[in-house]
Amino acid sequence: MAFISFQPKDYFNTKLYTGANKSVTGVGFRPDWSWFKQKTNSSSALFDAVRGATKFIESNSTNAEATDATTLTSFDSDGFTLGADSSGYVGGSSSDTVSWHWKANGAGSSNTDGDITATVSANTTSGFSIIKFTSAGSVSQTYGHGLNGTPKLWIIKDTSQSSNNWQVYYNGTDRLKLDTTEATSTTAAYLMSANATTLTTPSNSDSAWGNGNGINYITYAFQEIQGFSKIGKYTGNGNADGSFIYTGFKPAYVLTKRSDTAESWVIQDNKQSPYNPTHDFLLADTTGVPTAGGTPIDILSNGFKVRTTSVYSNASGGTYIYMAFASEPLVSSNGIPAVAR
Repeated sequence: MAFISFQPKDYFNTKLYTGANKSVTGVGFRPDWSWFKQKTNSSSALFDAVRGATKFIESNSTNAEATDATTLTSFDSDGFTLGADSSGYVGGSSSDTVSWHWKANGAGSSNTDGDITATVSANTTSGFSIIKFTSAGSVSQTYGHGLNGTPKLWIIKDTSQSSNNWQVYYNGTDRLKLDTTEATSTTAAYLMSANATTLTTPSNSDSAWGNGNGINYITYAFQEIQGFSKIGKYTGNGNADGSFIYTGFKPAYVLTKRSDTAESWVIQDNKQSPYNPTHDFLLADTTGVPTAGGTPIDILSNGFKVRTTSVYSNASGGTYIYMAFASEPLVSSNGIPAVAR
């Protein structure tokens, strides 16, 4: 029997806003990882408290980390502050922007659990950590993630160079790329592994996934927490009365990616479309604006149900990897037992 002792909104939230050059409140906590996408042209920027405000990476690009003092200028106690955004990444003068926010543990501290000493900002309650490290260049290096269990999904990016893709690892069995539609690779030499203490880079020597000598990297690691996060796979049925995916909570955010063939990364949340079916969505791997209503889901009290035949999320026989975060658990913070998985 498992219990949850916190409210999901204290660790993840979506915030919609228009324009820039202002302070935005209502997140509910001081964010440590913030992901911004405009709805008009889907420009993307990811900021975190370990690398520091004004420094961002684009989810749809191989570009290295950029610094722009007119973008996100600070993480605040209930949100964030934006500059005039001369680059157009976090809202520009009048753009509608969606922002997703996670709480870790501030700017982080030194972690010596692995071969590489890393700076780690870990929230063991919500199972999320941010890890920054500089590689020594050898294969199969380990670095600590700071969590109380084994991450099930993690995302790594070389922040020093503009030639390497984002790498996404699922459960030690699949490697995908966040900035492309590419299908999964299960080749052992390209896979990272994880345990309750560390992440291990692949046996293949390549600067894309942590083995570049003197290269800086950032990793976002997610441990599955009952009542707050769910990470897994499902199979599409090609029917508008689509697959139901049990999460054990009412989702606030759902990320899906068809893994058996090339398709985009789809992001849906309960703020863009607050009523079922949730038609609005954005794509992590492109600046293209998706067709409205293209991949609806129903957000339910215990999971989500696909309501489309779109190949984005429900091709017949298609394999999909997903990651979801809760708006409301099936339990409350007063210790009512969680539903067994």
